[in-house]
Amino acid sequence: MIRLLVLYFSLLIAAPALGQASLVHPEWNPGADYVTAGQDEPGYRSWYMALPSRSNQIKAFNDYLSTYEVSGIVPTWQLFRTATAWQRCAGQPFEIPPTSEWPHIVQTLRYVRDYVIPAVGPVEPVSGYRNPILNQCAGGAPESAHKHYSAIDLVPLTPTTREQLMQRLCAIHGRRGLAYEVGLGFYAFLRFHVDTSKYRRWNMDPAVASRCPPIVRPPDLASVAQPPAVQTTPETASPPANLTAPPPASTAVPDVPPTLDTAAPPPTTDPLAPQQ
Repeated sequence: MIRLLVLYFSLLIAAPALGQASLVHPEWNPGADYVTAGQDEPGYRSWYMALPSRSNQIKAFNDYLSTYEVSGIVPTWQLFRTATAWQRCAGQPFEIPPTSEWPHIVQTLRYVRDYVIPAVGPVEPVSGYRNPILNQCAGGAPESAHKHYSAIDLVPLTPTTREQLMQRLCAIHGRRGLAYEVGLGFYAFLRFHVDTSKYRRWNMDPAVASRCPPIVRPPDLASVAQPPAVQTTPETASPPANLTAPPPASTAVPDVPPTLDTAAPPPTTDPLAPQQ
């Protein structure tokens, strides 16, 4: 009995803000399309108490987030959700990522805190880390950012439309996404994906995408208006006396259109569609 009480109170400390969705808008539950029984709050409590060792692991993870000042952005327990297809794939509903992957979630949480939440309001994670076996079974991309714990799939807790959600996230992605190397994707209903592994965007509704800033990849920006390299040989290693220094790189927009990010998969309305 004492052991159970200790575990229970540890759970209250390790998993703050349980039931966040119901506190924001009780009638609004966009996570219901993705979160099944077992991956909800009662499921988390059962999973947590099934192994006593999880208490220390989760405390260590909470301490890690606190060290890098990214704790409390979303409830910690929701960051352990694996994949929507966890039951079909005979996987675990929650999983504590390997410690080697913990650094990757820090930048993503910073972006969520600094730009996603100010743009769309509070959010709920519905999928975080997915081990390689579960990721493959769930239809994730072979190099999915979920495998390295850089990605979080989220739903908004403030009532909105799919179009409004895309417009707000796309606008902030165009202004701030490059600095964070943010990948932004959209799935069925109101589920969206954020990672900090590569600047890109996918599954935008065409009407919204046409109004979003185009994706210009960093290599394209780096090569704009750069002076050509001077070719030298052993006989002409020193430049001729009349060769002036090349002018500084121009920041003007080139005459040719920038390369757009066209590697995105087509839009989908399937909540279990392959995920980045």
